[in-house]
Amino acid sequence: MKINIIRTIIMILLLGTFYMIFGFSSQNGEESGNLSGKIAKFVIEQLPIKKTEETRKRIEGIIRKIAHFSIYALVGFLLMSFVSTYDLKENKRIGISLLIGILYATTDEIHQKFVPGRSCQITDVMIDSSGVLLGILLLLTLFEIHKKIKIKINRQNVAKSFN
Repeated sequence: MKINIIRTIIMILLLGTFYMIFGFSSQNGEESGNLSGKIAKFVIEQLPIKKTEETRKRIEGIIRKIAHFSIYALVGFLLMSFVSTYDLKENKRIGISLLIGILYATTDEIHQKFVPGRSCQITDVMIDSSGVLLGILLLLTLFEIHKKIKIKINRQNVAKSFN
């Protein structure tokens, strides 16, 4: 029963993230540019750099790539979290999570091709896929830390029982 609740929560978070990505990808070029442009403007104002149009465009491009990478890191984390609720070997969990993340990134880029002012870029799929991999690796790292903490607590409990 408890595992089904956890799966449901993770799935809701994952579907919400997919919905958010779809929403961003559905924005036309102007809408999308306005959003990243506002963030770029704020960043430029904070930095002691020459404020030129070229600088703004570069920073805006970097912000877009960071956004892609970050949201897909969340996708990887949530996918791996969901798949980890099933009794599968770790390699299978990683493979399934990575495959689904890459497939979604690919379909998201294809979707953008049909949105006015947007394009389909293989580099974005690669950035998104790297984000998915990072999210998976982050969760695996947390699992390892958790396991080490449990082992340490168990050793302490065993030591206490001998005192």
